[in-house]
Parts: sequence; C-alpha cells; structure tokens
Amino acid sequence: MVHNNHELKRSLQPRHIRLMALGSTIGVGLFLGSATAIQLAGPSIILGYVLAGLVAFIVLRALGEMAVHEPVAGSFAHYAGKYMSPLAGYLVGWGYWTYWVVVGLAEVTAVGMYMSLWFPDVPQWIWALASIVCMGGINFVAVKVFGEFEFWFSLIKVVAIVTMIGMGLGMIFFGMGNGGEPIGVANLWQHGGIFPNGVEGFLLSLQMVLFAYVGIEMIGLSAGEAENPSKTIPMAIDSLAWRILIFYVGALFVILSIFPWHEVGSSGSPFVSMFESMGLREAAGVINFVVITAALSSCNAGIFSGGRLLLGLSRVGNAPKALGELSSEGVPYKAIIFTVIFPTLGVALNYFVPEKAFQWITAAVTLIGLLVWIAILVTQICFRKHLSKKQIGDLSYKAVGWPYASWFAIGFVFFVIGLMWYSDLTRMGFYVGPPILILLTVFYFAFGLHKKDRRA
Repeated sequence: MVHNNHELKRSLQPRHIRLMALGSTIGVGLFLGSATAIQLAGPSIILGYVLAGLVAFIVLRALGEMAVHEPVAGSFAHYAGKYMSPLAGYLVGWGYWTYWVVVGLAEVTAVGMYMSLWFPDVPQWIWALASIVCMGGINFVAVKVFGEFEFWFSLIKVVAIVTMIGMGLGMIFFGMGNGGEPIGVANLWQHGGIFPNGVEGFLLSLQMVLFAYVGIEMIGLSAGEAENPSKTIPMAIDSLAWRILIFYVGALFVILSIFPWHEVGSSGSPFVSMFESMGLREAAGVINFVVITAALSSCNAGIFSGGRLLLGLSRVGNAPKALGELSSEGVPYKAIIFTVIFPTLGVALNYFVPEKAFQWITAAVTLIGLLVWIAILVTQICFRKHLSKKQIGDLSYKAVGWPYASWFAIGFVFFVIGLMWYSDLTRMGFYVGPPILILLTVFYFAFGLHKKDRRA
C-alpha cells in the first residue's frame, strides 16, 4: 500500500449523492434505446421496468447495508475480497473497471455521433477525444468538482423527462396539443393487447430493461467520499423506488399512451416524436443536447468509478501500488489517468475495429455488469454470515426482505443471463465476457496474487 499524507475527501454533499443516484439510472438508453425494447414487448415493457426496478432496488439495499457499515473507496470489490475470497474481489474490481472503460468508450463515441448533427464537417473522433479529456480533467481536480458537474448533468436529464411527462399527461387527460380532445390511454391495449408479442417478447425485452439499471451500483463507490455516508447513502437508495416509477415507468406510460406501440421509434427517438407531436419544432435539437449530456454524464461517472476501483484494488495488492497515490485534494490521480488512457486509445482503435467486433465487446461488458450484481448479492449473504446476531441487529441500514429477496434477485439475474444466451443479438457476449474473466484469472495466478492474504 502506498502511504502518503493525503486521504480521500468527504466532499460529496447529500444533493450530489441524490443526483448521482438519479443520473446513474437515466442513460442514453432511455432516450434512444427504449424503442428497441418496446418493439419486443409492446406495452408490457412497463411491467418489465417495474420488475427490473424491484430487482435493482434489492441489489442496492444489499450493497447499502455493507456500504453504510463500512464506507470504503473500493466498495463492492473490497467487500467481495473480504467476505467471499481475494480472487472474487480481484475479479469484481477489474471486471467492473473493464465494464466502465468500454461503456465510457461507447458513450464518447456516441457524443461524436450526436455532435455531427450540429457540426457535420468536424470528424467524430475529435469530439470523442475532447469528451474524454474534459471528463478526465473534471475528475482530476477534486471530488467536489466531479459532484457539481454530475449534479448539473443529471438535473438536465431530469428536467427533460419531467417536462415530457408533464406535457404528455396534459395531452392524455386534457387534450393539450390535440385540439382540447383528451387522447386517453386506450393505446395501451388496443393494438394486440398488453402482450402483443406474447410472453416470449416480454421475456426477451428483460435483458435490455435490466441493463438500463446497471450503473446504479456506483452509489456504493461514493460512500468513501460522502460527507455523511450513514445518512446520504440510505437516502439516495431509498428514493430509487419513486425515481423508477416517475422517470422510467412514467415516461413509458406517457409515450405508449399517446402512440401505438408499433409506431414508437419508427422515426427515431420516442422522446423526439413526443415533443414534435406537441408542436416543438426543435425537438430533435433539444433531445440531441440531452442525449449528449447523458453520454457525458455516463463517461464522467465511469472515470470516477474506475479511479476509485483501482484505488481500492491497489490498497489490497490487486493493482500496482502507485495507483493508490492521492493528490493533495484527495484524488486518486494516477488511477484516473490509467482509467482515461484506455478509452482514449479506443477512440483511435475505433477506426480499425469492425463495427460488429465493437458490438461484441459491448455485449460482453453487459454480461460482466450483471455478474457484478450477482457478486454484490452473494457478498452481502457472506457478509451476514460473518456477523453475530447482535451485530446484525445493530446494523443501522439493512437489506430488504433478507434472505428471500436476495435469493429472488440472484435467480432473476441468472434468468436474464440465460435469456441473453437464448437471443442471437446478445449471445455474442458469452464469446467475449467469460474469456475476459478467464484472462483476468490467469493474470491473478501468473503474478502470484493468490499467494497474498489481503483480507481484512
């Protein structure tokens, strides 16, 4: 472990944590990718988001129980190494770091694509590279600066969704923008019923729906820098339920009430269609701005998460010791630089890697993200086994419905992983995801990390 006179700064205020939690659940997928899931499930997609949201809430409460009890930078990677095994902690940490590196590359590539709408003559790679450099710089300064940017990034997304929901409800119940004639909600069942593609269509949509929530676990990584983790972390997690209802379920309820499900996404983003139907001519530009903000937010959060993961890994001997060094502002600057380097190289490699290969990698990290959820749930079960009855009773923040809810969530995530294998679109992830984990395991033994006892 690297020793210096600097420590992580507990500078993240309650409003930062709340908006970080909110922002991590609202990504580019809600604005653009939801149309694909709707075409599979029809109106039943709303039920899918409710069910997946329940599982996400169970995962977060399990993580929150450990994070409030022991708020550290490495979060679930640290807990997995301590309560499961050192190898588990190593794989969770490096696997999740890989997830965020690839997601960060995908997000900044998206920024380049969307900026082309306004600046068609500027090469996309310039915007992608500029995004990585800017977000890396934000993370490099101080955690409070990161918190402020993430606060405003998230607020932009929230305002866009609330505005759309409010205007949509006005159209549905009061006929706003429709000549004063309420549209109603009959579209939810008039075009083939709530399950127009049967149960199979609903089930196949679950993998996309569940993945929309992957990223919320980064709340645990903020525990080491929260001003008052015993208060702010539970507050952020417990508010997840109404956030899901309002932002995901509410948005999809409005869209599917106004448009027949088979027309959603036929002309681009459902949000663009929504605003254009209300007479907003600049809808495409507005949503383009919001999507760019969402992509930058995800990249920003990914660099933050990657830096804290590497910090935690270095402190238990699972990463080079130098990555554990902190600046005078309490920032793991070397870990951040290391995290930024890879998506930066990826911007250049983007030109030489076939598009299908890039899709394979994206599918692979989707699988890794879901495996991290399973690791969090299993770790929390092992965590409970390490405590006495009195210690369990003294926990200030507990997982819900333990242990039944945890086992239900584990089974559900495994079921969704099985659906990924069943679908031709996502099966490719199994050809890349497991080899990544196998390669990490080979490194673990090749570098002799298995010979060290790093459990606290």
